[in-house]
Amino acid sequence: METKDGFLVINKEKGCTSHDCVKQVRKLLNIKKVGHTGTLDPEVIGTLPIAIGSATRFIQYLPQGKTYIGQIQLGLRTNTDDIHGEIIKQKSWPKISDEKLDQYLNTFRGIIKQIPPKVSSVHVNGERAYKKSFKNENFELAPREVKIEELTLIKWDQINGIIEIKIKCSTGTYIRSIARDLGKVLNSEGCLLELKRISACGFDEENSIKISDIEKEKAKENSANFIIPTIFALNHISTFVLNKEEEINFWQTGRAIKIDINFLNKSKNFDYKKPIKVIDKRKKLLGIGFLNKEQTNLNPKLVLNAK
Repeated sequence: METKDGFLVINKEKGCTSHDCVKQVRKLLNIKKVGHTGTLDPEVIGTLPIAIGSATRFIQYLPQGKTYIGQIQLGLRTNTDDIHGEIIKQKSWPKISDEKLDQYLNTFRGIIKQIPPKVSSVHVNGERAYKKSFKNENFELAPREVKIEELTLIKWDQINGIIEIKIKCSTGTYIRSIARDLGKVLNSEGCLLELKRISACGFDEENSIKISDIEKEKAKENSANFIIPTIFALNHISTFVLNKEEEINFWQTGRAIKIDINFLNKSKNFDYKKPIKVIDKRKKLLGIGFLNKEQTNLNPKLVLNAK
């Protein structure tokens, strides 16, 4: 049974790395071209979209926002900024109302700068930070700008010092850093207790499946039914339809196509500098293109079935 190109939304379980999931999917579906859309820490559970076949070429064009539900433990600081690390500081947490705590969370809403955890995949002089950390090397990480679109206080457990939050953020945001820094803001310490990703790159938890589900359906030869066609993952970007065979031939041979901008199906946040998905009249995905400055030509960037 031939595997379709597209995206599988894995509900990743605790203890499994993102790379482990890719390896398992590759083996189960017997396909070499498999890739994930962004690392999820081994102890974090939830939504992990995986690209299959030609869909791996479209990962960069997916929506970049991610949403998490997490628990922050106040009173503890660890060397990994989560509960699984070695405790390096302890301090009591303040008695504070839900309303006051929510005001403190304003510090982390909008565009902020954060220093990634020492145990992270950030590159430092060509080497991953976590590798340097495991070797007990002394190094500093530079602050990075990230965007926190939404930050909601779900529950404040004053007795146990546990804060539960929902957070919608840009790619590259470290929830562990928010846990650590919130502890400081509250004149205490903080680390991440638990984390679950409920959406990523336009895919939601509701559409996710476990690796074991793929194994079961493979036995029934239904595993391809879980794969979401690539075109459905690109609903957020503008669309242009090529109706003529001559246009499609131009496209497949990498040549620019003269277009009338009025026939472009514009997305909500249209900007001529943003990517445009190109389809034929049967709604088959042909690739990704970009408009020129005058918005008169559509230039091929990613061409499926190129000649």
